[in-house]
Amino acid sequence: MDAAGANDLAGARDTAEPALPDGSGHVGPRVRALREERGLSLSALARRASVGKATLSGLEAGTRNPTLDTLHSVAAALGLPLTAIVSGVPGSTSPTGGRIRGAAVHMELLKVFDDGPVTYELFRMRIPAGAAQTSPAHHVGVTEHVTVFAGTLQFGPPNASREVTAGGYGEWSADVPHGYAAVGPEDVEASLVIRYPRTRACPAPEPDVADRRS
Repeated sequence: MDAAGANDLAGARDTAEPALPDGSGHVGPRVRALREERGLSLSALARRASVGKATLSGLEAGTRNPTLDTLHSVAAALGLPLTAIVSGVPGSTSPTGGRIRGAAVHMELLKVFDDGPVTYELFRMRIPAGAAQTSPAHHVGVTEHVTVFAGTLQFGPPNASREVTAGGYGEWSADVPHGYAAVGPEDVEASLVIRYPRTRACPAPEPDVADRRS
């Protein structure tokens, strides 16, 4: 990878563009239910996800349409796949028709596979030529797998990115910050599989929640 290519990911960042084109009202009740199942206060989940308390409150109330970064961060803090909060029901597509977008990446959810201790999400992915974005870390053990059909994709952690061209395959550990960029003159068209190992236990309640229950 040359220095110019490395900068595609190093300088990429998410924007405030909403992730769910048709709104996120269906997501809030699901996030709240999952948070309460884990005995987490709103403040505790916001800290774990490194998002603002007002942002998380607005998401749960359905008054804010979050960015893809926020959705990934909340899902990771809960130890869950993205579709567990976007779709609500594992194995189903969301009311948005499965369409999710980030600063550069446009994705369509095609299928969710549950295979015992592992969940797989299959997306169709498009990145316009010259566009790039980074994504926060998923929970421990998550990996991503891409097959490129058109264009040249740069992917992986910004300090260890790789490129793959049409017809090629790549994979990377996604439990660290990572990114995607379409380098060259063509849009990237690809399939993306995200592999999530099932977490063995829910996170322990924060002390303030445990104290209130005693």
